[in-house]
Amino acid sequence: MSSDGQNQHRPRRGVMFVISSPSGAGKTTLCRRLISEVPGVQLSVSATTRSPRPGEADGADYHFRSVEQFEDMIDRDEFLEWAKVFKNFYGTPRSEVEARLVAGTDVVFDVDWQGARALKTIRPGDVCSVFILPPSLAQLKQRLEGRPGADEKSVQSRLDGAGQDILRWGEYDYAIVNDNLDTAFAELRAILYVERNKRARASLGIAVDQLLKDARVATKTQSGSATGEGH
Repeated sequence: MSSDGQNQHRPRRGVMFVISSPSGAGKTTLCRRLISEVPGVQLSVSATTRSPRPGEADGADYHFRSVEQFEDMIDRDEFLEWAKVFKNFYGTPRSEVEARLVAGTDVVFDVDWQGARALKTIRPGDVCSVFILPPSLAQLKQRLEGRPGADEKSVQSRLDGAGQDILRWGEYDYAIVNDNLDTAFAELRAILYVERNKRARASLGIAVDQLLKDARVATKTQSGSATGEGH
C-alpha cells in the first residue's frame, strides 16, 4: 500500500463516506479538510430549491433548481434521496454520485442523521457512515457561541436539537469524539483508508482467480517435465 493509503494501482469502487454530527461538533470542518488533504475525495453536491446565499456558486456549493425542475427530477427518479425541509427541497443526484463511485472516487456526504439513514438504506454496500461527537455539551455550547452572528436563541435551538442528533450515534459504522481537531481528522482519514482497502480487496477476485489458474498450469507443467525426465 502506498504511503497515502491510495492503492493507486488497485482498482476499486469508491466509498460513499457519510458524515454526520450535531451542529457545532466539527462535521463541516472535518469534511472540508478531508477533501482538501486526501487525494481522490470529492464532496457530494446536493440539488436544492432554495436561493443561493452570498458567495455560493451553482454546481460548486449546490445545484440550484426551481421547484418545477426539482419535481421533474423526482419524477424521473434522478435522486438517491430527497427531502423537503421547511419550504425548500434538497436531494442527492444519482448519476453524479454513481459516475464518481465507478471511477474509484470517494464521495463525502455532509448530512444529518435522516440523510445518512436514507443513503444507507438505499446503497448499503457503498456507504460507510461516521458520527462526530462533541467532547461535552459545555464545549459544544462554547463553539456555537463563537460562530459569527450567533445569538442566544439560535445557540439554544441548536443545543436543543443536539440531544436528538446524538441519540442516533449508534446507527453509524464509526463514531469519533472531536476533542482535538487534528486527532479527529487523523481518525477520520484512517477510517477512510480502511474502507478503501475493503473495497480494493473485494475487487481482487478476478486477479486472484487468474493467479490460481496460472499456479495450476505451472504445477501441471512442472509435473509433466518431471515425468518426462524419469523416462
